[in-house]
Amino acid sequence: MSLAHNQVIALQVGYSYKDASDPTAMRANCSCTLIRCRDGTNIIVDTLTAWDGEHLKSLLAAQGLEVNDINVVVCTHAHTDHTGCNYLFQKARLHIVGSCASKRDLYFEHPSALDTHGEVLLEETPGHTLDCVSVIVHNTQLGGTVGICGDLFERREDIDDAKIWKMAGSEDEKRQADERQRMSQLCGHIVPGHGPIFALDAELRSKIENYVKLGD
Repeated sequence: MSLAHNQVIALQVGYSYKDASDPTAMRANCSCTLIRCRDGTNIIVDTLTAWDGEHLKSLLAAQGLEVNDINVVVCTHAHTDHTGCNYLFQKARLHIVGSCASKRDLYFEHPSALDTHGEVLLEETPGHTLDCVSVIVHNTQLGGTVGICGDLFERREDIDDAKIWKMAGSEDEKRQADERQRMSQLCGHIVPGHGPIFALDAELRSKIENYVKLGD
């Protein structure tokens, strides 16, 4: 079936919070996103923890898919809550983890376009880790461009409170702030690493820009 638009589908909304019994520990799992491209390519972005295999299979089944229907696996960075179920997708033609692309034991430079229409693009967005990437999806069912950004954005609330994304860990805070601004200008919606998709408006873009200008 041919699609009029690329479909960005939240398989699971991510979360992160302090553990109730141990204030030094965190409970976290990533936002897991399916992209159904107009050309028929199926892409999964961030694959939950290694304990979520059966759960992820059920999430795909709800979309009428099996693990072997996934053509491309992208992990925005190499933290274990974003890469845990990569092992499921052994039929995929391409696995990308951060800036590393591979198939079986062959490693190569990652492609910029993940679909034949050139509407689903991979871009480096360093900050949270230095090899973080984001998937930019143009011509979506939401009426514009969606950025699936991993932990570049922790969740919508970190636009108002920068401590949220800083405390989640940042290997380069300045670069992360710069990339947050760039993605906010490019995209109409953001899928953050640990929260629901959110729309960007002029007020949010202004807050992100002002943080870059003013710093702390």
